[in-house]
Amino acid sequence: MDLTTEEVKLILTTLKENSNYDLTDYSDKSIQRRLEKILDDSQLDVSRLVDKIISDKTFPKKLVEMISVNTTEFFRDPEIWYQLRYDIYPQLKDLPQINIWHAGCSTGQEVYSNLILLNELGLLDKANVLATDINEQVIEKAKTGEFRYRFNYEQMANFDKIINDHPSNCDIHRGIPHSKYFEINAKRDIIAVKPFLLDKVMFRQHDLINGDQSFMMKFHLILCRNVLIYFNFPLQKRIIKGFCNNLNQNGFIVLGHHESILEPAIFNLKKQKEYYVLKNKS
Repeated sequence: MDLTTEEVKLILTTLKENSNYDLTDYSDKSIQRRLEKILDDSQLDVSRLVDKIISDKTFPKKLVEMISVNTTEFFRDPEIWYQLRYDIYPQLKDLPQINIWHAGCSTGQEVYSNLILLNELGLLDKANVLATDINEQVIEKAKTGEFRYRFNYEQMANFDKIINDHPSNCDIHRGIPHSKYFEINAKRDIIAVKPFLLDKVMFRQHDLINGDQSFMMKFHLILCRNVLIYFNFPLQKRIIKGFCNNLNQNGFIVLGHHESILEPAIFNLKKQKEYYVLKNKS
């Protein structure tokens, strides 16, 4: 089903008026594609979808969960993980504790990738890790640390690139086995993160757009990867401002490989390679 701009606006306005969810600042093309897929999959037309939002008090939450994009992988985009390993964490390693926020964590593979890296660097014990997402279903999935073997084991090549292979010296291979961090059962199609990593992260449902942006701690590192691309520019600016308010001076923001912050200087951010550093915080 192809939606008009007016139909998209009607759905989002109805959602806003009948729930705590305001998605009116999502990227127009992104939200249109998601809504069209939902209508096709649910075999609903616009009128019936609007009626369902109004009449079924549980439906707005389900709709937002269907709209939210939940694609993630272990050690996705190795070049960013190289920068975490060789640029960012060396600057944080002497702190008494390192506060990290994964914003829009989806099902958690990125979070567990980061915990593995922290452990290899000897920093896991001093790390406080918060992982949030608007979608409660993916948060519950992330908490289990269990994923499909056939899909996720293919990504272990990136594990080897980041954990085992030195990017500038092919002769250095650390020989860290996957079994150090995962229980693997190919017959049951399960790859499960080991319990000592599960205990190191606090997962929490949180709405980046409309949720409370104050936390009990300031962060040294915020990762929000492949999330901002779904929002329009004014909303991106609002979210980045919220990140900066929750970031320590000289703290880091890491976005997705194809994302960037327009006009970073207005936030006192300086771009370094593929990450941003907060400078001169008042």
